Amino acid sequence: MTLQLALFTTCRELLDRRGLLAIASGLLIAFSFPTPGLSFLSWIALIPLLIAMEESTPRTAMRVGCTCGVTAYAIILYWLNTVLTRFGHLPWSVSIPIYLLMVLWLALFYGLSTSIARLGESIGIKAAFTLPVAWVAFDFLRSFLFSGFTWAMLGHSQFRTLPLIQIADLAGVYGITLLIVLANVVLYRALRAVSGADVPYPVKSAVILLMLLVATLFYGFSRLQRPAGAASKPLRVALIQGNIPQDVKWSPEYRDKTVNIYERLTREAAKGGVDLIVWPESAVPFFFQDEPRQAERIRKLARETGAYLLLGSPAHELRNGRNTFLNSAFMISPGGETTGRADKLHLVPFGEYVPFGNILTFINKIVVGIGDFAPGERAVPLEAAGVKVGIQVCYEVIFPELAREYVRAGARVLVAITNDAWFGHSSAPYQHLSIATFRAIETRTPLIRAANTGITAIVDKNGHISAMTGLFVEDFRTGEIEPGSGKSLYLTIGDAPACFCLLLTMGVALLAWRKLKKNIDEEKPNVP
Repeated sequence: MTLQLALFTTCRELLDRRGLLAIASGLLIAFSFPTPGLSFLSWIALIPLLIAMEESTPRTAMRVGCTCGVTAYAIILYWLNTVLTRFGHLPWSVSIPIYLLMVLWLALFYGLSTSIARLGESIGIKAAFTLPVAWVAFDFLRSFLFSGFTWAMLGHSQFRTLPLIQIADLAGVYGITLLIVLANVVLYRALRAVSGADVPYPVKSAVILLMLLVATLFYGFSRLQRPAGAASKPLRVALIQGNIPQDVKWSPEYRDKTVNIYERLTREAAKGGVDLIVWPESAVPFFFQDEPRQAERIRKLARETGAYLLLGSPAHELRNGRNTFLNSAFMISPGGETTGRADKLHLVPFGEYVPFGNILTFINKIVVGIGDFAPGERAVPLEAAGVKVGIQVCYEVIFPELAREYVRAGARVLVAITNDAWFGHSSAPYQHLSIATFRAIETRTPLIRAANTGITAIVDKNGHISAMTGLFVEDFRTGEIEPGSGKSLYLTIGDAPACFCLLLTMGVALLAWRKLKKNIDEEKPNVP
C-alpha cells in the first residue's frame, strides 16, 4: 500500500503545473546532449524548472528537481536497456528496474541541488549563487559515490564549443557547468522581471555572468590561438577500427577472421609510415600471453610495419597466489618484443564484475567468456617512439582523475581504447566521445581513440575532434599529433574548485538548519 501511495503521489506531481514545467526542463536538457546535440538548449533548459520552484518549499523544490532529472536521464540513458537485455541477457522485467534505479539515482542529485537553492533563499542567499554552486557540488559527489558515474554533466553538452570549454584546464567540466546554471538563473529572473512579475532585474548577477563569460571566451580564444610549443617531434598514429560484432567477438571460431581483419586494415593504414598503431579494447579475443601462434602473427606485423603496436587483450597474473584476470593493453615494439602492459584501473560494474556477486547471483556480467576482472594496481604509461602514452580503457576515460594520474606519471599522449559495440546504434558512442574530449583539454594532452565499432577519432590538446570514423564500419584513421606539455592548472589542483563548491553547499545547508532550529526554539511556549 505504501508503494502504491508513493507511485500515485509521484504521478500526481508529474501531472500538475510544477511537474509539467520540470518535465519541460528535463526534455531540453536531454536534447542538448548527443544526439541530437542541440547544445544551445542547455543555456535555457532550467528556466521552466526555476518557474516550477517559485514559492515552493525545499521539499517541493526537491520533487520538481527530481522530476526534471528523471525526465532528462530517462532519455539520455535509454540505451542501457539494449546493453542489459541484448548483451547482459537479462529479461526486460529485470532490465527496466535496473535502468529506472540508475535514472532515479542520477535524478536525486538534481533534486538535492534545487532543494539547497530553496533552502538558501529561505535564509536570504539568492539562487544565482546557491543553484550553480550546489549543482557543481552534487555533480562532484556523483563522480565518486558508489564507484561514480560522471556521464552527461551539463558542461559536457558544450564539447563542440571550443572557445568556451578551454577553461576545463582550470576547473574541469565543472567550470562550464557552473556558467550554464548561472546563465539559466539570470535569464529566468530577467524574463520574469520583463513579464511584470514582482521580481527585480538581476543586475548584479547579470554583471557577474557577463564578466565571467567575457573572461572565459577571452581565455578560450587566447588558448586556441597560442602557437604550438617548441618541441616535440610529432607522433604519426594509425587507429584501427575492426568492427567486430559483439555477438561473435569471443567465439573461438571467429579468432582467425578477427586477426585477419586487423592485419589487413593495419597494413593499409601503415603504408605511408607511422610511429604508433592502436587497436581497440579487447581487439584480440584471447589471452595474448597464452596464444604463441596468434601472438607471433601480431609480432610479425609490428616488425613488418616498423611501428609500435598497441593492442587490447585480456590478461592474467598471480596475485596472492590466485589467478587474476585483467582488461589490458600490450605494447609491441617495431622489433616484435612486448615492451609493456597497462591494466584498466576503473572497471564497469555489472560489465566486468558483479558487485555483491554472492547476493546478485541471478545477474551475469555483460562481458562474457572470462571471469570477473580485477582492477590494475597503478597507472603505468607505456613508451612508443620516445613518447610516453597513458592508456585508458573504455569506461575509465569518463573519470578525469585517471587521465590526470597518467599525465602526472609522465604520459604526453592519452590513448583511449574502447569497445562501444554493446551500445548498438544509439546515442551512447557519441556521448562517450563527448566526455572523452574533456580529458584532452583538462590535461593539455592530445587524446587518440580507437574503438571497435566506432567512433574512432583524434582529439588535439584543445579538444578539437578530427579524423572521425562512422559507426559499425571497418575503417582506420591516420594523423600526426603533437605530444602535450603536461602542464595545466587542473593537473595541479585537480577538483579543488568543485570540492570548494561542495563545502559552500554544506555551509548553506548548515546555516539553513541553524536558522530553522532557532525558529523552532523561539516558537516553543515558555513554560514557567
